[in-house]
Amino acid sequence: MRTQKIRCPYCGSTAILKPDSVVYGNHARGRMVYVCSHYPQCDAYVGVHPGTSTPKGTLANKALREKRIKAHQVFDQIWKRGILTRSEAYRWIADKLCIDLRHAHIGQFSDYLCDQVILESAKVLRDNHVQLQAAG
Repeated sequence: MRTQKIRCPYCGSTAILKPDSVVYGNHARGRMVYVCSHYPQCDAYVGVHPGTSTPKGTLANKALREKRIKAHQVFDQIWKRGILTRSEAYRWIADKLCIDLRHAHIGQFSDYLCDQVILESAKVLRDNHVQLQAAG
């Protein structure tokens, strides 16, 4: 497994591929994460696709990780509730955000883009008379 060179966007340090137990402790799932080399002082990390060294997005601090989770909770309801298919939903959000479909991954989004996903996705749910479901 060849690791990738990743720099922390918060402190500029390199990220290191480590077992997820480093950040999740007893709640680890036996996966890998890229963690800022200054963790836990700098709490930036990102998960890795299982069986690879490919990050699921960009390193994020706690605030951005929480924002990305919220964005997924709202956005995913568009396709989980049948308003659009999953691929149509991603094409729609790429168009709405004026980004290339290849870059339409919430794990790569900034705080601002996550806010836009939440706002626009909530409008679609409301316009389709779908009540936003609380995280479960």
